Amino acid sequence: MRYPATEKLEIIRTVEGSHLPTKTTLDMLGIPRTTFYRWYDRYVEGGLDALADRAPRPKSVWNRIPQGRRDDLIEFALEHEALTTRELAVKYTDEKRYFISESSAYRILKAADLITAPEYVVIKAAEEFSDKTTAINQMLLSGKGQTDFTYFKIIGWGWYYLSTILDDYSRYIIAWKLCTTMRAEDVTDTIELALTASGCDQAVVRHKPRLLSDNGSCYISGDLAKWLGDQRMDHVRGAPFHPQTQGKIERWHQTMKNRVLLENYYLPGDLERQIGAFVDYYNNQRYHESLSNVTPADVYFGRDKAIIREREKIKKMTIQSRRLQHQKQAA
Repeated sequence: MRYPATEKLEIIRTVEGSHLPTKTTLDMLGIPRTTFYRWYDRYVEGGLDALADRAPRPKSVWNRIPQGRRDDLIEFALEHEALTTRELAVKYTDEKRYFISESSAYRILKAADLITAPEYVVIKAAEEFSDKTTAINQMLLSGKGQTDFTYFKIIGWGWYYLSTILDDYSRYIIAWKLCTTMRAEDVTDTIELALTASGCDQAVVRHKPRLLSDNGSCYISGDLAKWLGDQRMDHVRGAPFHPQTQGKIERWHQTMKNRVLLENYYLPGDLERQIGAFVDYYNNQRYHESLSNVTPADVYFGRDKAIIREREKIKKMTIQSRRLQHQKQAA
């Protein structure tokens, strides 16, 4: 129970004027002795005003990010405006070798009025794929966009279609091709590019990669089945209306088109250059949240474990530095 300053003073006067022992008087009033003596000390030092309840003050936080680092993060964010707070926190940790969590980055940028709206995930597939891959080049995801195809309209030229081969384990875009049609030969051409890029066309492997696709007409054709048979590749087709199966390739298409379709295109070469530039960015620069915030190329080429270990080392060093700084200030 909280007492106003006047009631606290009245209790002090009652105890002072009582002929009974202090403990007995306080027991009768239901006031703990530690509370009473705390009140009494404050009253002796500051009078009635000191008995008023004090506004709660936050205690010193040993893990507080120094103001200099906060200012540096804000400048870093202004230099990398296209990054989300998650990507910004990871990039800052990698480049500045000073750990800042995503939540801390969000709070600092929010306080600086650099966050205008929450970040929402627009689409989401199922939580996990039932038969997950465990290494690169085990399964190639092939798809052509929304439901069946990913398409682009080039003004004055008509519709063009993007065929993509994505490694299921690393999300690395192995090969892609901008096509004028959606035939089986377009699929086989893209697969050949992927096999060449991954080295699976030359290396002696026990099992060729499996091809995972939807049920589009180009994927169920006899020509594709014959070509895959000659290549000794298995073909897995997802069940209709089952986003879990094609979730990774569909998410790639959405991410890519959200960036590429910000402009209009009048020549196929312009569109190809933009797609190529984004594929390079996606593979080699964009931190993928489901890959523990490393790039698809880091996983595909086996650099991810070393990067994650280095980040853990930076995090420990940062926390140790903050603790030492707090101890110096408290001394």
